[in-house]
Amino acid sequence: MARRSRSGSTGSPTGPRNRTPQPVRVRRRTFGDFVMAFLAFVALLALVVGVPGALAYFVGWPLPHGMPSQHWLTQEITVQTFLHVLTVVVWFAWAQFTACVLVEVKAALSGVGLPGRVPGAGPSQLLARQLVTALLLVGATAASLTPGLSQLGHNSAPEGNHKGTVAAAQQTPGLLSQQQAKATAAAVAEQADHVAAQAQSDGGKHGATKFYRIQPPEGRHHDSLWEIAQRHLGDGRRYKEIYELNKDRLQVDGSRLTEASLIRPGWIMEMPGDAHGGELVEMPDAHISHAAQKQIQEYDKSGHHAHEQGRHAHGPERHSQGGGHVSLPEQRGPAEGTRADGAGQQTRQHATASQDHSFGLSEALVGAPLLAAGLLAALGHRRRQALWQSALAAVGGRRGMQPPTPTGDAQNAQDALLVGADPGAVRLLDRSLRGLAAALAAESRPLPVVYAAWLSHGDLHLQLAQPAGKPPAPWRPGQDQTFWVLSRTDAERYDDTDTAAPYPGLVSLGTMDDSRLLLNLEAVPGIVSLSGRESDRAAVFASVAAELATSGWSDRMTITLVGFGEDLTALAPNRLRHLDGIEALIETMEAETRQRRGALGAAGHDSVLTGRTGPAQHTRWAPHLVLLAAQPSAEDAVKLAELAADASRLGIGYLVGTETDDLPGAAWEMQITHEGKLLAPLLGLELNAQLLPAAQQRAVVELFAQVDPERDPDGPTTTPPFLVDISEQGRPAVYARLVGPYEIIGLDTPEDERSALLQEALALLLLHREGVHPRVLAAALWPRGVTEDVRDALVERLRVWLGTDPDGAARLQTDATGRLILTQSVVSDLDVLRSLYHEATQGKGVDNRAVRGRLLTDALGLVRGPLLEDRPKSRYGWLGHEIIDAQLPLLVADIGLALSAFHLEKDRAEKAIEALEAALKTAPADERLWNESLRATHVTGDPDRLRARAADLLSRSGARGLPPRTEALLDELLPTWREGVAAAG
Repeated sequence: MARRSRSGSTGSPTGPRNRTPQPVRVRRRTFGDFVMAFLAFVALLALVVGVPGALAYFVGWPLPHGMPSQHWLTQEITVQTFLHVLTVVVWFAWAQFTACVLVEVKAALSGVGLPGRVPGAGPSQLLARQLVTALLLVGATAASLTPGLSQLGHNSAPEGNHKGTVAAAQQTPGLLSQQQAKATAAAVAEQADHVAAQAQSDGGKHGATKFYRIQPPEGRHHDSLWEIAQRHLGDGRRYKEIYELNKDRLQVDGSRLTEASLIRPGWIMEMPGDAHGGELVEMPDAHISHAAQKQIQEYDKSGHHAHEQGRHAHGPERHSQGGGHVSLPEQRGPAEGTRADGAGQQTRQHATASQDHSFGLSEALVGAPLLAAGLLAALGHRRRQALWQSALAAVGGRRGMQPPTPTGDAQNAQDALLVGADPGAVRLLDRSLRGLAAALAAESRPLPVVYAAWLSHGDLHLQLAQPAGKPPAPWRPGQDQTFWVLSRTDAERYDDTDTAAPYPGLVSLGTMDDSRLLLNLEAVPGIVSLSGRESDRAAVFASVAAELATSGWSDRMTITLVGFGEDLTALAPNRLRHLDGIEALIETMEAETRQRRGALGAAGHDSVLTGRTGPAQHTRWAPHLVLLAAQPSAEDAVKLAELAADASRLGIGYLVGTETDDLPGAAWEMQITHEGKLLAPLLGLELNAQLLPAAQQRAVVELFAQVDPERDPDGPTTTPPFLVDISEQGRPAVYARLVGPYEIIGLDTPEDERSALLQEALALLLLHREGVHPRVLAAALWPRGVTEDVRDALVERLRVWLGTDPDGAARLQTDATGRLILTQSVVSDLDVLRSLYHEATQGKGVDNRAVRGRLLTDALGLVRGPLLEDRPKSRYGWLGHEIIDAQLPLLVADIGLALSAFHLEKDRAEKAIEALEAALKTAPADERLWNESLRATHVTGDPDRLRARAADLLSRSGARGLPPRTEALLDELLPTWREGVAAAG
């Protein structure tokens, strides 16, 4: 079948059709073109003919005329000998260059696709290509610069239909001048317009049907529609034409093309009528095997009409069970006892919220569970660091242990994070991916390239770039050969493993049909472009940057922000960096791209994935993800496209904002709408986008800025958030003991099944005297989600249980912001502990030594053990978001140190040691307590006792040894302590 006609209405946009290109207006030849061609001719003549002629005339034949003898090895090396050796080298260089010229000329005249590579002739072949291109620029049309000149006059179609696209500048970036590249791009755009108009208005013209078989990857370089369009249509941006001709058509492996850039070896692609190049098959073709002809004929039958029928038979494109590389995974009902969306918290979000915006919480943060969990973990870590730095830096006076309490928008943002965070999903995702990497390494199998991950109904679906065989247990094959699936039940069996994070570039983009999509930015074969309004794009970029900076499934990475997010660097200064402009970005990425290529080659790895398995170090091959929000210029866009061409192999990813949809090198094109939809039509995706709008971004940044030591050099505040009356008249109506076993005094213990929930809710309120948002309370008590009526019923039951004060006011109240707060008649021992220490060091105890001693002794006597020591393991998970586990030991240590100093003022060393021993039970790792214990023991004047104390301290220090301050103190108090260590060793 030499030809095939299409039937159907001319206005149908869905049916694939062979498009007959129209003649392209080519700019007239200028005098400069002729000068360039003449100079190229002279250069070629001199290099190809002049060089051997000069060598023969001036040097002659450099090789010996007879067989070599042993005498040659002992004779003297003269200048003539050296010249002959040099001449041989020049002859070889000339032969290599001549071969390059012949290869380039043959490629231009024979239509065999891209020119072949002459071994070891990179610079020589580049020079030959430039000279041949300049010479042919005058002698042929611009289209003749592409491989395919031999097609002129070989077909029976009208002459105008054989003029190809102007693509030399596109195929060989940097070889032509910028002016020529612009002229080429203009010609391509003009031809595309003609092609589109012709396809819609004139469907009756026919052209020979051409096909292309996808070739196997070289290393980890996978073919893409962009590269095929670049080779055979002269412009990578014409990949959409190939996609429209082939989308949803059944391939030989039973899958379908549902994405415009990602394809598999062995697939068949129907090509537009003006495609050229020797790799194409034009039916009928006697040069291919019978089996290949049969496959192509079967594929041809799935053309226009079969395509339309297939769409009706298989339903919407996004639900196709075919082999789209970014497609929705198969759905299943939520398992009993598990959250409907293991990462998305869709059930909890709707169950506890009911779209109740009156409380002022950001739905953007509530609906971003992985982002919220990462931000909370990073914020908690930063607050703990601030506390420890404050404690260790305290000299002379005592600093408080209370970080600033957020207010206003920052408080709302913190509450939204507490409601939305799903640290369990982060933990399971991290363990599952590391466990997969460890299992593959144990089987000596490489990590597969993963384009995306879906979290759906508690299960994790990995979408691979291509089939990678049977996954290791407990993973199982998914809906097709490119899906590996791990159920939540199997994921919970994974423990922490000492393996590098295999896919740290995964980042949440949004949800689709109760499934959350994480795109692997570092694996995209090119640039990911994002179009839309500037403010909407900024919300996407901020969300991506914040999640990457705080993700719990990565080890180490670099995230470069350009055109936005300078304030976001406060979230993770060791990961995020901001550059002022795209010029600095291109300079930086060019250097890093060269460095990574060289490092991979030296290590013998074909990609960063190879370097992350086996004995590789965990910090090696960390990803570098570039987020460029500003629209790049045309010249910068071309440079970025060149850098991104090999970026996926190097662990580099690019997300670039654009105002148009024709960004060069864009493998995946996405658009964010004002309604919050993230659209990727060619990927078959329509997501509810994960966003971090400007207001929420400022609030989140404020949370991190509040704990920045440079912002507040005096450290955390010294005043507790809630002070109680510690006199006899201030006896509370309800007293809860939290420091140690949990006890409640003043209330009858509820006897129904809600007792445990009521006690946990009271503990949460006691630890947050500033108030607790009802949605935060619900998220803490019911991590898997709960309906609003159940939440409100518990709050009312708690209000009734706590009762009222003598004046009739309820002890559980609601403030103006809707948060639940306790009155001052409900007190915990932690409130009393803080108040006693504050009064002893900043109140009456400052001027009255006896009062200070009594207050400090009473405070230390309240410490009965860790916070909520006997709490059930299955509950109180919200304590993981708190920093009370760091505050309480530091507070107890401060009390012990203050009481020790009080006793040492009167030379009561034994009392001082007793106070320090009591504090060490709660804060055994506090270096300050051990140092003061050594000083107090030294005061006793008993060297044996001091040596015993030093030995005890050494046994507790473990492999890390003693801190430098402690070593220096021992050198001062017990100079011979090192001898005892050596003798024991």
